[in-house]
Amino acid sequence: MKQFLLNKWVHLGLLFLFLLVATSYSYSNTGGRQQLQNIVFDQYNKIQPREKTDKIIIVDLDEESLEALGQWPWPRTVVAKLVQNLTDLGAKVIAFDMVFAEQDRTSPRHIAQNLPDMDDTQVIKSALKNLPDNDYIFSQTIKSSGNVVTGFSRAKEDETRRNPHLVSAPTVLVPNQSVFKKSISAPEGVATNLPIFSKLAAGNGHFMATPEGDGIIRRVQSFYRFPKEPQGKELSKLYPSLALEALRVYVDPKAKYILQTNKTAQLFDSKYIIRLDQYRIPMNERLKMWVYYRDIGDSDYVSAHKIINNETKESLRSSIEDKIVFIGTSAEGLRDIRSTPLGLFEPGVEVHANVLEQILQGSYLTRPDKIVDKEAVVILAAGLSILLLAAFIHLFWVGLVTFSLIGAMFGGSWYAFSEMGLLLDPVYPSAVLFVLFIFTALLAYVRSESEKSHIRGAFGYYISPDYMEELTKNPDSLKLGGETKELSIMFTDIRSFTKISESLEPEELTQLMNDFLTPMSDLVMDNKGTIDKYMGDAMMAFWNAPLDDTDHARNACLTALKMNEALVPVNDAITEKAKEKGEEPKLLSAGIGINTGSCSVGNMGSQQRFAYSALGDSVNLASRLEGQTKTYGVDVLVGEETRNQVRDLAFIELDLIQVIGKEQPVRVFTLIGDVEIANNKAFKKWQAAHNGMMAAYRAGDFDCAIQDLKEAREAADAFEENMLAYYYDIYKKRIMALIKKPPQGDWDGVFVATSK
Repeated sequence: MKQFLLNKWVHLGLLFLFLLVATSYSYSNTGGRQQLQNIVFDQYNKIQPREKTDKIIIVDLDEESLEALGQWPWPRTVVAKLVQNLTDLGAKVIAFDMVFAEQDRTSPRHIAQNLPDMDDTQVIKSALKNLPDNDYIFSQTIKSSGNVVTGFSRAKEDETRRNPHLVSAPTVLVPNQSVFKKSISAPEGVATNLPIFSKLAAGNGHFMATPEGDGIIRRVQSFYRFPKEPQGKELSKLYPSLALEALRVYVDPKAKYILQTNKTAQLFDSKYIIRLDQYRIPMNERLKMWVYYRDIGDSDYVSAHKIINNETKESLRSSIEDKIVFIGTSAEGLRDIRSTPLGLFEPGVEVHANVLEQILQGSYLTRPDKIVDKEAVVILAAGLSILLLAAFIHLFWVGLVTFSLIGAMFGGSWYAFSEMGLLLDPVYPSAVLFVLFIFTALLAYVRSESEKSHIRGAFGYYISPDYMEELTKNPDSLKLGGETKELSIMFTDIRSFTKISESLEPEELTQLMNDFLTPMSDLVMDNKGTIDKYMGDAMMAFWNAPLDDTDHARNACLTALKMNEALVPVNDAITEKAKEKGEEPKLLSAGIGINTGSCSVGNMGSQQRFAYSALGDSVNLASRLEGQTKTYGVDVLVGEETRNQVRDLAFIELDLIQVIGKEQPVRVFTLIGDVEIANNKAFKKWQAAHNGMMAAYRAGDFDCAIQDLKEAREAADAFEENMLAYYYDIYKKRIMALIKKPPQGDWDGVFVATSK
């Protein structure tokens, strides 16, 4: 189960599952995701705000006007004068960002009603009642101007006194209009103007701007439907926004909007468009539009009292003439302050001004519903590319690709915004890729640690610490399960082990084995070897696996040279103990066989139990060579292929032997020393004499061979006394026997071993 959970492909499957879930979640509109997305879009708007036009002006009921004309609400006659003067100054449209829902309490008839019923006041009351009503005066001014747009806003359901007046209903050209209308928002209730105003106005629109969850207004509803549900026979109607009504009146008070499906919609086009004259206004499926803001400064404002004042109004003609005028307020006491991407405390009238101005410019921000599908495809494609790369390349490159993709997403998003006004979300796709990479890295780390733990557990007692460190850094270089490669194999055992063990107690025998195998094992591991197994008094080791070692034959030979040297302190300790007991010391010496050849190496065994090991004919030959060291009286016996790979070491060829289990004979050598020994003059003289003896012997010239043997022995003694004395004795007997009884047939010089 653990191996299953740590399998790389299982991890990739889990990451793919996460990617699918994250891709599905891309369709979600949860607050957290929307907030991060909106932060980026807001920054885009701040970095590159929309350009200014000269077609809109805001008449401001500012603090200065309130101070000059008194607190709000002003008498309707004052408001009427404001409208009249704006009309006289050439305003194309006058749109009120406010509601006149109540009768004017300062009208003469209302004042008359509030006077005490006394004889002295009757004349006054009669005169007041004959004066024109303020609301009537205002309504007639609206009518005569012919370009006034009134507005209505949201209210509680129980506060709704009347339905808003619909001046011009849009023509809806969409299939299944009833379903379409239900997808459009509807307020619970509305606060409307007195009918005397809205029915005489050129237009009437809502100014219900709904902020996002963080309180910032980024999108506005182009049309609301009202009532929310049919009441009796009255069906919901579609009411345009204040900005749209101002645009319609600006184009032509008799014009009508056409609301239709965007039949030519491409990838980046909205689902619906609103047509009016030359204007094509993109809308999403809920008829919302994004507001592309610009900074509205002092030059975009005119104080209301300066328009009302006949002495100052004429100086403002250039600011008003042929302009669309929004009448709103920046006074904090009137509580029409909103938050936009460009500022947290902005007059609400600026939202409507921005909406209309971007329509006049044709400068839109759009985020079509279908783009969410494309973002999901991008997330899935980019995520899959990361997963595929993670399966085959180093994590560093996966990270580089991941962060390059994230950078490309933000770069592409900015390009889409700055060049096309398209809002592509770089945050969520980037977050998915980043989290995917983090999970990939974490799982890779878990696998790496598990592999290192497995490697340390499997090889920690068999290879050197330095080799172990290299292996744990590069676990991919370990191919578990088996591979064929060239190895150098070594077998060692204790000489005369049976005789030694007979006289020892089990505890003493165990200690003896530890004393022998410990230095042997250390030397193998110190020279990049791998210990395959211990077999009683014997040990098997090999080089060039699990990690590649181009000098495997040399490292095996150098290890062999040091092994009997390493036993010197062990034998000294044995001698000391034997001396204390008054016994004859049983000194240790090792017989070593080395061979190089192709082997199968990897995890061998069953599913229940296995070990990292090597198999093959070359392994068997190494074992046979170790056994033949006793035959020739040498410590180390080396196969021909091993010797061929390290010719610069000091070798002496011993024989052409056919070991048990092999049909083909092999040349065997004993290892005398390292490169320094090989370059020694005495050794070279000995090697030359010895090679002469071997040549005569193989040629069947036994008389010459016996003479060369004598010279070789003398040269060997000159190099080191009694060097290969046992071997030369054997060969002397063998040659003398052949002289007495020459071989029959073809002589090949092969010695056939009869024991292992």
